Amino acid sequence: MTIFDQILPAVAEVLEAQRRQLTQLDWLVINRDLNGRVRFIAPENVETDDVLRESLQALYQVLAGRICPHAYEAEVSVLYDVDLETACAGGARRLLQGFDHVWVVDRLATEGNWTQIAPETVGAPRVVFFSIKGGVGRSTALAACAWKLAQLGKRVLVLDLDLESPGLSSSLLPAGRQPMYGITDWLVEDLVDNADSVLDGMVATSDLSRDGQIYVVPAHGAEPGEYVLKLGRIWMPKVSDDGSRETWSARLQRLLQMLEVRTQPDVVLIDSRAGIDEVASACVTDLGANLVLLFAFEGSQTWTGYRILFEHWRQGGVAPQIRERLRHVAAMIPEVDRIAYLAGLRERAYRVFSDTLYDDIPPPDPGTISYERVGGHAVWRVGEVVEGWNFDEADEGAPHYPWVVHWHRSFAGLQSLQGRLAVIDDAEVNSIFGPLIDGVRGILHD
Repeated sequence: MTIFDQILPAVAEVLEAQRRQLTQLDWLVINRDLNGRVRFIAPENVETDDVLRESLQALYQVLAGRICPHAYEAEVSVLYDVDLETACAGGARRLLQGFDHVWVVDRLATEGNWTQIAPETVGAPRVVFFSIKGGVGRSTALAACAWKLAQLGKRVLVLDLDLESPGLSSSLLPAGRQPMYGITDWLVEDLVDNADSVLDGMVATSDLSRDGQIYVVPAHGAEPGEYVLKLGRIWMPKVSDDGSRETWSARLQRLLQMLEVRTQPDVVLIDSRAGIDEVASACVTDLGANLVLLFAFEGSQTWTGYRILFEHWRQGGVAPQIRERLRHVAAMIPEVDRIAYLAGLRERAYRVFSDTLYDDIPPPDPGTISYERVGGHAVWRVGEVVEGWNFDEADEGAPHYPWVVHWHRSFAGLQSLQGRLAVIDDAEVNSIFGPLIDGVRGILHD
């Protein structure tokens, strides 16, 4: 019996044997439904061509014999549609590896598929703080970064999008300054065209800033109310009277744009949910992030998770759209054996990045006349240019090379962080978060 992971290799093998036959089709969709069952979707002109139709149905029967129980009955195994866009609508699509007009479309129970990469925003830079595993000091680092940028005169907009584990706002706002509403309230009210009633009451200013300003938008308001029940509804798409459908991440993007108009920030810091879920997908891929900070511990669990995500980007053909925005953050580096710890972490990060996101560039031939590295592009010139996106392990400008955050007991808990930030000085912040803060400052429009 074939299991899910074996479906696409079987599809590719069956189609490869009939590649010449496929040239008669403008396109072909390999459609995997919510249960993981596969059928073809072909152009509707195939349905009226007896030869093509019977040939395609026969091809499907060969495939069905390979992928059982993930196949449909013969009479519903092939569907027809007017064009490729209609056939793919509502699914996560990518080209089948090795084919230029065969598309794989997955129908998912959730809309966070991680392969729809929004272009970088052109306004205030958006920085996403993300981690595969929780407990890495991600939210604390964001709060410290917001504090420092505000001390430098920047207007900082902070969003707590760790919706299933909220709490960032408590590190930047005392209880008396918590706003009435939060992001979950807006997303629920937006479904019934009532979002304007909460928009004015969901932004609070922190009393920690000096020359700049910190605008905090929490996951929930001062009184969470029926938070669990609201949380169960925020993922809903908004369906208009004309039948048009706006995904939840598109609604979130619309909220962010309105908040930016109201606060006019110099930078937006977004605290993402940990893990590979719906909220994290929206934060990392859908909001036009200019910089995605990947917090990591040294350990196989963390890097196995990042490898799964990076491999998904590579297979989906979207790695070039996202990889230049990524930066590894070495989280909470221990006080002892720091050099050895960092060396091991950097080595593991390099292996994962190079295996999945970096281009495989062969060593230069003996006749190579010149070599240069432009950003992440390694270029050998020998008559023609051979170019790729690749880095050495020790390249400090590489995305795998960590920005270090040191562990410090005074920053170990969010609940006490608000009071801690009120009395802290620049030297202490820089000693713990300096490389991270400098990296974020590097993308600002000064």
